[in-house]
Amino acid sequence: MEPRWLALGLLAVGSARLVTARDAAWRRVGVGALALGALASVLNVAWPLRFYPVVVNASLLALFGATLWRPPSMVERLARLSQPDLPPHVAAYTRRVTQVWCGFFAVNGAVAAATAIWGTEATWALYNGGIAYGAMGALFAGELMVRQIVKRRHAAGG
Repeated sequence: MEPRWLALGLLAVGSARLVTARDAAWRRVGVGALALGALASVLNVAWPLRFYPVVVNASLLALFGATLWRPPSMVERLARLSQPDLPPHVAAYTRRVTQVWCGFFAVNGAVAAATAIWGTEATWALYNGGIAYGAMGALFAGELMVRQIVKRRHAAGG
């Protein structure tokens, strides 16, 4: 299959992101997808398509990172959806979790870029289609466990 036909899928994703995005980060993902899809389509080459995970990670890093300078942090905003009155120690914890996610998006984006530039198609697909999602799930699960420990310690007065 010619890359320009695969690029149509990314162009569709980018268009959908632009139409449905409520915030700047997802609009950036849409613009990035459109740019990569257009490049792949015009040149009829596949390599631009491999940079989509880099665009997503950079956009999420920008979104989460911006909330560290303009509080509340992203994780605090999400936590307040279910518990509007968060105690100060929880706000501090959510800020730290936001920082951890920023680190994850930076590293994950860098590895995605490395696989796009130097990796084989199989390596790129393995990392970006599997390992990255496994790492994201592990971070999420690990944070849930740490959260329970922090809750217990705080309830015990320590």
